[in-house]
Amino acid sequence: MKNTANKPLSWYETRIECLAGYMTAERYDLFRRTVAHRTHHLTVLAENMYHSQNAAALIRHCEAFGLQRMHTVEALCPFEPNAAIARGTEQWVDVVRHSSTAEALRALKSEGYRIVATTPHREDTTPETFDVTRGPFALVFGTEHAGISDEVVAAADEFLRIPMCGMVESLNVSASAAILIYTLAERLRHNTDNWQLSDTRQAEVLYQWMCRSIKDADAILTRRGYADNE
Repeated sequence: MKNTANKPLSWYETRIECLAGYMTAERYDLFRRTVAHRTHHLTVLAENMYHSQNAAALIRHCEAFGLQRMHTVEALCPFEPNAAIARGTEQWVDVVRHSSTAEALRALKSEGYRIVATTPHREDTTPETFDVTRGPFALVFGTEHAGISDEVVAAADEFLRIPMCGMVESLNVSASAAILIYTLAERLRHNTDNWQLSDTRQAEVLYQWMCRSIKDADAILTRRGYADNE
């Protein structure tokens, strides 16, 4: 599908109305309910995650808990979610790919995100004490064995750990991500007023989802006089 970003709200609304007639009312209602719970306030950065199972689990966690966008660093290996585990969730989450950690950190900071490094080795904050109200934040997850890079440690605004009371020092990246994304997304929704996507961004995401779900959506829109470039 062509890039349709940064259009006015009315542009999306007319096309959504057109496409709504080509899907069941139940699915359309599901899409609308789901997009209303999406957020950009919290995002995730996966740094050189090379196990496809963990990549799939991470994108699935983002989808399940309402994160509309995640970022990846692919300097050492491509981010390739295992299809059997992701089970199609990758089509509902926007993945922004970066060629280096430096590039990813610059992009996130330029958008106003706090860089929050996840590591068991720092005593900064826990999921219960982290301040979700101080503006957007990006959780950084490192490689499966080495963890976050020194570059992330140097650039981090805050550190986040999951307290352990057993013998193990830490959980694997998939389990850690599930706990942190769920806990912080829930706290975000209960403690801040500006976590939702804007009306225009919600409409854009809904329109993109509908186009991916409806066979020949582009041809339908063209026949109805709603070509993407109009």
